[in-house]
Order: sequence, then structure tokens, then C-alpha cells
Amino acid sequence: MARFWDKIPGIAYGADYNPEQWPVEVHREDLELMRQAGVNALSVGIFSWAWLEPAEGNYNFSWLDDIMDNLATAGINVALATATAAPPAWLVRKHPEILPVTIDGTTLGPGSRRHYSPSSSVYRAYAAKMTRVLAERYKDHPALALWHVDNELGCHVSEFYGPEDTVAFRSWLERRYGSIEALNEAWGTAFWSQRYGSFAEILPPGNAPTTLNPTQQLDFARFSSWAFIDFYNMLAAVIREVTPLIPTTTNFMASSATKALDYFDWAKNVDVIANDHYLVAADTERHIELAFSADLTRGVSAGKPWMLMEHSTSAVNWQPRNMPKMPGEMLRNSLTHVARGADAVMFFQWRQSKAGSEKFHSSMVPHGGTNTRVWREVVELGSALTSLASIQGSRVESRAAIVFDYEAWWASELDSHPSTDVQYLDMLRAFHRSLFRRGITVDFVHPDAALENYDLVFVCTLYTVTDSAAANIAAAAQRGATVLISYFSGIVNENDAVRLGGYPGAFRELLGINIEEFHPLPEAGTVALDNGNAGSIWSEHVHLAGAEAKVSFTAYPLQGVPAITRNTAGAGSAWYLATFPDTATLEGLVDALLEESGIVAPTTAAAGVELSRRLHADGRSFLFAINHSDLDATVSAQGTELLSGAAFTGIVAAGAVAVIAES
Repeated sequence: MARFWDKIPGIAYGADYNPEQWPVEVHREDLELMRQAGVNALSVGIFSWAWLEPAEGNYNFSWLDDIMDNLATAGINVALATATAAPPAWLVRKHPEILPVTIDGTTLGPGSRRHYSPSSSVYRAYAAKMTRVLAERYKDHPALALWHVDNELGCHVSEFYGPEDTVAFRSWLERRYGSIEALNEAWGTAFWSQRYGSFAEILPPGNAPTTLNPTQQLDFARFSSWAFIDFYNMLAAVIREVTPLIPTTTNFMASSATKALDYFDWAKNVDVIANDHYLVAADTERHIELAFSADLTRGVSAGKPWMLMEHSTSAVNWQPRNMPKMPGEMLRNSLTHVARGADAVMFFQWRQSKAGSEKFHSSMVPHGGTNTRVWREVVELGSALTSLASIQGSRVESRAAIVFDYEAWWASELDSHPSTDVQYLDMLRAFHRSLFRRGITVDFVHPDAALENYDLVFVCTLYTVTDSAAANIAAAAQRGATVLISYFSGIVNENDAVRLGGYPGAFRELLGINIEEFHPLPEAGTVALDNGNAGSIWSEHVHLAGAEAKVSFTAYPLQGVPAITRNTAGAGSAWYLATFPDTATLEGLVDALLEESGIVAPTTAAAGVELSRRLHADGRSFLFAINHSDLDATVSAQGTELLSGAAFTGIVAAGAVAVIAES
């Protein structure tokens, strides 16, 4: 199947384009402005169903025909949407049963978007029909380069509790377990007289007198992610039947803020990984969170180039205080995504809406038109991306990995656990932040992913883990990697059943320890360590069973109990962290792990400069140096600086970016 980028000589650049919001004379202006900005790719028709089919069976494609023809003439490639992200009013009126039902039985009405259940048989039939009509009409159109299936699946509503959702959940469970007896065993229904006699007796986990069966909750999360995959695959099957050579995608929302869908599972189903990312304006470290999300997207894509399908030129409209991006921040944001594997930079949206919920969401063409800072930066970014054409297809290579698992995220944050302060991402982000500040790029990998190429592997809060994944992680240490495992990892199997015999269950032998009892800390509490520092959130009664203590607790009742341990494992080692370390302890631990694994942090950049490198298979190397500080910075590198076309001088100006084709 042809790659999207085969039609684009370099980095794809563009936005969601919603011409249905504007008259024809604006369309003509758009084409000239797109030429000025260097736009070469657009996602078209995402919310256009009501315009394409204003009444059932009454199609109007004339406006879209004109748009597609004009874009083809302008040399702009189109990711054509299935238009299914918002059902038209006539469909809701005729079939209100398509609407989402929440956990408390409330039916969510129209007037917004995403107002359908992916398990609704009626909606699936209508969506498939619209997709087929579009595919048949535009299958040979020269502008068509990619299919954009629906939009931001799982956004706003990710779990559904209507009658058809219940039936679909039961069917999914029957396929997963095969028999009601196997389900009863997996769910531990001997507890609280929850035993089921048939799948027909099972309901989605709803409101109940007290806490619900945790495995039922975990399986419903799995099902809910799968239900969207199944909906996507239903539409993609129609597309592939009609246009087998055109790839399909949908825009993920992989970030620190979204956990509803298992994107590692999703990645098996899409032809091109695409992601949407938006900064939290109030986050003073938003550039680090951006890098985290970009690295996660690259991990979901298994290292292959991916699309940044949406981000913002400046402010969004949905945060409490929607502050604009600072001068130069849009360029830094965009090139951070490119530095970390994106071969497309796109925005929501091309032209800022004059009406509707997102009228104050920034765009490439703002309300103020072309005499604005945003527009000038849009043109500057287009020029910058043109100069980076030679980077297309290169990859990021890392020697450090962080294991990431959506199922562990879901399971670790269920109720009835030792501490509500244990949040899945906290430890992952702490280690990622430390490596980011050192200029060390890290890959996010699934627990079952190949780990042969990594010298340092972080396993954080991997509460639920399969036997095969635990063996995979242990094998990495046996081969010579340094593996760090944090507290609340390996505790349960994939059914959320405790691994008996002592914590940390799946990793006891690898770590050479045995944990007798958890000692979570009180709110805002700390625990003293014998290195003169402290831990927070968590502590536990660790017994050595072959490992050595590196740092110990000093406070009652854990005086002398190990807090950080190291165990030799084959040619490598396995470290254990039994508390959330303060900054000094964490940085000291990272120092030790890097030294042992042989990973050397680059000494080429001043503080505040983000470094990342992309490489081609033929050995060509591109160093991105992104200066997030307000001071000029020195970077030790030699080669041609691609954005200027001149030899790199070693200086990256305050707030600027240098991309060096290294000599």
C-alpha cells in the first residue's frame, strides 16, 4: 500500500480544512494563502455529513467536487474524511437510538459532536453507507492521498451503556473467555456472590451500592477501546474494498491526558499513525509534556514516521484560561514533533471559524487575517519545513526505553487500592523528564515489544502484567540491559488477580527481593532515606533475597529496610525502587543507571536546550537543537544548519531552533 508521504516531497504541512463554513470567494482566497504558506496537505470533510447529505438519500457533492479539483490543481494532497464524526440532525431525529447513553442512564443529545455509540447497528449502517458513497465518488481523484476515518474516536465520550452496548459487551466477553465458567474464574466471582450463570446476566459496570468487581471494570475498559477499533475497521474495510491502494488513518490523542483507548492495540489496525496534541497553557513545563506525547506517539508507531494531524497555532478554546503561544513557540512546538519522529505537521484548523464552539480556537489564518504574528509564523514554519525535506523517512534511535501499557494504566487507577496517590504516569513522567533534561531520547515500548536494542529499561507502575511480558522484561536484563522496576509493578496478572507468594509477584525472582507489606504514606507525607533525602507517596517492607540495598528507609517502622535495591541478573541487572524519590534521589539514581548501562548524556548543549537526533538508514544524521530558554545557547555540533542553509555556527539563539545536517 502506498505511503501517504510518497506523494509529498518532504514534510507534509497543512490543517483540517472546513470550506463548508465559507462562501466560494473565500475558497479562492484560501488557495492563494495556502500557496504563500507552503501548504501541501489538508484533511477535508471531517464534519461535513449534513452538507454532503442534507436529507436522507439527497446528496450534494458539487461543493466538495470543486474543492477537491481546486486542491488537486494546486498540488495539495487530501486526507479525505468519512464525514462520520457528527451525525446530521435528520439522522438523529429518525433514529434517536444511535445516541450515547451514560453510566447513569442519561441519553446525550445532539447539538455538539460525537453524539453516537460505536456499537449502534443503525449508526454503523448509515456510516458505512456514507463512507462507501464517498469512496466510490473520489476513488480515482488525483488529490486523494489518504483516508481520514471518523475523527478523534473516544473523545468526549469513551464508554457507552445503552442496550446495544450491553449486548456488544456480552459478545466481546464470550469471545474473550469462551465459557461463563472461564469468566467466573477470571473475574473472581466467588467473592460477594457475584457468580454468573450465563453471559446474558452480565451488565456493564454501572452505579452500584459500593465498589465494583475490578476485573469487570478492566474488561469494560478493554471492550470500550475495542468497540471503537471495531467501528474503525468496519469503515476501513469499506474503504479498502473500493480503494485498496489508498492508506487509512484516524487521529489518535496520545498524550499524558488521554487513556481511554489502547493505542498500542490500535496501531495494529491503521496504515499511518496520526496524532493530535494540544498544550496545557498553564503548564510551565508544557514543552516537556509535548516531548513526552511525541515520544509516546513514536512508540505507538513502533519507530516509523507518523503524522501530527492536529495542534494549535496559538490559543485553544476549551481550557479555563486560553493563553496564546509566545512568539516562536509554534515553531518550537512543531519542530519538536518533527525531531521526535513526525513527518507531517498539521493544525486545527486552516481558517479560524467565525461562529460555533471553536470560534476562539486559533488557526493558520486567524480572525485578523494576514497582518498578524500568527500568520507570519505560519509562513515561516512552512518555509522551515520545506528546508527539512531531506529528513523525511529518517528515524529516531534510542538506547533507553520506558515500558508503557494502557491496561496497566487502567488497572492501577481502579478503586480499592492501597493509595489513591499512586497515579500511573507520575513515575514515568519523572524519569522521562530527567532524561529529557539530559538530552537523552527515550522510546516508549509495549511490555511485549522487542527490547534487544535497549541498554536501559524503565518499568514503572506496571501493576498488571502477563507472564510473557514479565519474561520479556527479565530476558532484557539477562541479555545485559539495566532494568529499573518501580513499586506497584508485577502485583497482579492480566485478570487483576494478585500473584500470591509475596510482592512484587511477577518480578520477585528477577529483583531478588520479597515484599511483605505495603506502607503507603499519608497525604503529603514523606519518608526519610539514609542518603539524606526523602521519598513520598509510597513505602513498603522489602526483604532482600539475593539483591543488595543501595538506599534504605530510616523512619519507624521501616528503619533499615531497603528502599532502592540492585540485583545481578545474567549479564545485566535489575534495580528496584520502593518509594517515589525526591529530585535529588531520582537524579542520583538516574546517574547510576546511565553509568551502568553505558549511556552517556550529551555534553553539547547548554541548559534549556532540547536535543534530539534523527537518522537515515544510509547514516545521514540530523541534530535538532531547540532552545527553550531566553538566552542564546552554545551547541557543539558541526554541519549545515538546514533552516538557514549556512554552516552551523554553534549558537542557537534564545527561543530559536537549529537543525544541523551533521558532517
